[in-house]
Amino acid sequence: MSTTTARPTVRPTGYAVVRTGPAAFLLHRRSALVATVLGALLAAVCVLYLSVGESFVPPGEVLKVVLGHPSDHELVVGTLRLPRMTVGLLVGLAFGVAGALIQTVARNPLASPDIIGISQGATAVTVGGLAFGVSATVLPYFSIAGGLAAAALVYLFAWRGGLQAARFVLIGIGIGVALRSITLLFLTKTDHHIAQQAKIWMSGSVNGRGWEEATPLAWAMLALVPAVLWAARAQRTVSLDDDTATSLGVRLGRVRLGLVVTGVVLASVATGAAGPVDFVALLAPQIARRLTRTAQIPLLCSALTGAVVVVSADLLARKLLAPTELPVGVLTAALGAPYLIWLLMRGRTTGGNA
Repeated sequence: MSTTTARPTVRPTGYAVVRTGPAAFLLHRRSALVATVLGALLAAVCVLYLSVGESFVPPGEVLKVVLGHPSDHELVVGTLRLPRMTVGLLVGLAFGVAGALIQTVARNPLASPDIIGISQGATAVTVGGLAFGVSATVLPYFSIAGGLAAAALVYLFAWRGGLQAARFVLIGIGIGVALRSITLLFLTKTDHHIAQQAKIWMSGSVNGRGWEEATPLAWAMLALVPAVLWAARAQRTVSLDDDTATSLGVRLGRVRLGLVVTGVVLASVATGAAGPVDFVALLAPQIARRLTRTAQIPLLCSALTGAVVVVSADLLARKLLAPTELPVGVLTAALGAPYLIWLLMRGRTTGGNA
């Protein structure tokens, strides 16, 4: 007669087992706590955004409008402020996830869409479309095409029997410089009025954005949810070293390509909606990673961090020099540039591994 003893479940430190019926999965406690706090902070920032302006609207009235209840502030909150805030919120979410995915593949905190040429590709094609009189309704598709084309070039030239992080970033920077030159060429060859319009768009701004930009952006991001859920799982294998991942049967080339494509599409649709809002995709994943202290970059926390950064920056852009409104990209660049310099200096002191 033999007896069978149940093998105890080995649970990594810092994780909890969550059971839903027959299924069970591991939940990182600190990540869950950080995501909860970031969600609450984002909600508070959004209410403050909708309250503050030329006229102050009490938070209670803001919640009435958002929840669809009758209010005397429907015009100010629901028509003027809410659409713009929604665009900023979605753009921040998209850039946060895009930066996390691309930094995961490159294994380098410098690898963000606005550093390695992806935003520059979207910008060049979009400005080219403006210069040749393309309708504004199809410009977001031009942004996606430009971002994908730039990413394909970077991936093609960086691949040498594998994807080496430093080469990926350096080639991306070089391609970004070349694409920026093409953008300037379009600006010098087009009409003055269109050039001014393009320059405003290139600064990264949600000023004047409404449901026309928010709705297609929301649908595009909703369509990408399955890809992002797959990416959250695929991150774990890509974070391993190449030999370990290959021995586990992971097709690293395909997985990396899928992560890059998902990140590029997210960054490109966000760029098409608000222009290249610099440094959000660079900052958000690293802030989220430091808050959660996880081995891999948490996608949910990166998304929430990106949204908090963009909505907060746009609120400051509206109020700092009121009644003049700054582009949100000016504020995010002012925040991100010192961080980029710090990363580069840190890379030098640690032997080039930023």
